Amino acid sequence: MTFEAAIARDAVARCLSATQRRLGEATRRRAVSDGTRRHDGFTLVELLMTMAILGLAATAVVIAAPDPRPSLGEEADTFAARLVKAREESLLTNRPVAMEATAEGYGVSTFDGRQWTALSEGPFQPGQWQETTGVELADDGVRIVFDPTGVAEPATVTLFRDAARIAVTVDAAGEVRIDD
Repeated sequence: MTFEAAIARDAVARCLSATQRRLGEATRRRAVSDGTRRHDGFTLVELLMTMAILGLAATAVVIAAPDPRPSLGEEADTFAARLVKAREESLLTNRPVAMEATAEGYGVSTFDGRQWTALSEGPFQPGQWQETTGVELADDGVRIVFDPTGVAEPATVTLFRDAARIAVTVDAAGEVRIDD
């Protein structure tokens, strides 16, 4: 190694050590003169603002989310559609078909000349009312029987939930309608 290279290396080493000393002293002076220590983390205000934003976002999600249970109108529509299917079944098979509605749900049965047999396939599967749906029925239930010509004894089943009420009515001709 040449003499000039040795001098340059010593000069760089002295410069680096002097710079490191000055940085250490400046840091110590700053900590002492400010009287504060430097902390990493979030302030209380930042945390509270984050919580407020998350609360607003959660509220928006809850408000925008649809009610998972079907509406009372949808439940009345389903019941009325099954009544129509029961009437059509009586016309197509030329035998009496009955829809029985109770406080728990409803089901369809057919008369073969000797006995009533429950139907459970396709649109004739037994249905259950939603837990929050109330039903106004005469006595223990309503039995709507469609004869082979499609006529029936007039009957009304009223569904209610909270303040809403919807009546599903079958007239003497066997026609089904929904009255709000």
